[in-house]
Amino acid sequence: MFMGEYNHTTDAKGRLIVPSKFREGLTDKFVVTKGLDGCLLAYAPDEWKRVEEGLYSLPLSNKAGRQFLRFFFAGASEIEIDKQGRILIPQNLRDYAGITKDVVSVGVDRKVEIWSKDRYDSMDVTSEEMDNVLEQLSEMGIIL
Repeated sequence: MFMGEYNHTTDAKGRLIVPSKFREGLTDKFVVTKGLDGCLLAYAPDEWKRVEEGLYSLPLSNKAGRQFLRFFFAGASEIEIDKQGRILIPQNLRDYAGITKDVVSVGVDRKVEIWSKDRYDSMDVTSEEMDNVLEQLSEMGIIL
């Protein structure tokens, strides 16, 4: 399980330090792909396999399903952590997420979200908005 929020910067070559708390769970090689809301998603190999298998059930006859599969898998890239604990995220993924310098890595249960700091900060949720979110979750039968 991943949790926590870590701020860091990319270096001149676009490399990013993976927080030490996330390295063991992600392993030396893991998958990064486009996420929703403009972030990137990082998955450990076992979790990526689970996600892949879950997406197999999307019917190819459904246009929305095909679009999501294309979006999700076309952006996917296997990433390797170097000896200094850094990764080089491909330019197309950095462009998608708006990552230039400042980055926030966020542990979200079974995955890590990688955000441009500006984008992440702009999503600051007020307690009133969170009340609405919790109400919607409750209506779906999810109780925290």
